[in-house]
Amino acid sequence: MATLNVPPLPPSPRDDAIQLYAAFKGFGCDTSVVINILAHRDATQRAYIQQEYKAMYSGDLLKRLSSELSGKLETALLLWMHDPAGRDAIILRQSLTLPKNLEAATQLICSRTPSQLHYLRQIYHSKFGVYLEHDIETNTSGDHKKILLAYVTTPRHEGPEVNREMAEKDAKVLYKAGEKRLGTDEKTFVQIFSERSAAHLAAITSYYHSMYGHSLKKAVKKETSGNFALALLTIVQCAENPAKYFAKVLRKAMKGLGTDDTKLIRVIVTRAEIDLQYIKAEYLKKYKKTLNDAVHSETSGHYRAFLLSLLGPNQ
Repeated sequence: MATLNVPPLPPSPRDDAIQLYAAFKGFGCDTSVVINILAHRDATQRAYIQQEYKAMYSGDLLKRLSSELSGKLETALLLWMHDPAGRDAIILRQSLTLPKNLEAATQLICSRTPSQLHYLRQIYHSKFGVYLEHDIETNTSGDHKKILLAYVTTPRHEGPEVNREMAEKDAKVLYKAGEKRLGTDEKTFVQIFSERSAAHLAAITSYYHSMYGHSLKKAVKKETSGNFALALLTIVQCAENPAKYFAKVLRKAMKGLGTDDTKLIRVIVTRAEIDLQYIKAEYLKKYKKTLNDAVHSETSGHYRAFLLSLLGPNQ
């Protein structure tokens, strides 16, 4: 469930474009106006506003925003202006090329559904003139590369149906490929994690726990490491409960000394129109603090105002 709060009768894109243009005029930008408009429009409305702005003022709204804003607010708002697939493509391109952020690329790829990935690959190619697989091939290595390539290219079922017999068998196969033997058969992990549906993987984890007394997640941590482990853990956690997974990612971004704003922005901006309401609920349940309060204490100024607008009411 999304947290995005759109007015029941939003102004026309033309009116929004006029208001934004007025906010840019004069000395300094009226940032509050910009946030109040753009943080309360959905992807389609944001696209129409950009079209209207171009038609009326012969200018690129994104370029204007970039010149008027700065720092973390600029990063967050410019990402927000894109549609979900276009935004994912931009994040991936930035994460896979210099300076690399393979954690971001891995978390993004391994938390998306097969249909999202299929569309993302098309958008990636049309935006950058290069195939996503090529950028993964060039910028990753080893088993990490194998799981990412398999995960973006293998068609997977998206329905809730599960073959229980097969799920139990897969749990046994993974045990034999990992904990039961000396050394790990990574190829088997890549195959099962990239070919099975989310519902099927959730069933595997359930069987694994009942048969071997601990979670598949624990086994993955014990048997694998680095970005390969991160990919497998992201896949299995998102199969069980994506909202809980993203609540943990957000907690990690804000825990300790300093805030990982790149991660904070990435999760809030990419999930606001999808399931941020569920993520907020999981965050509160697990950490006994609202996500809004956590973000409020870790951010400031207009950047804080923008993120809190996307998060919606503090609950």
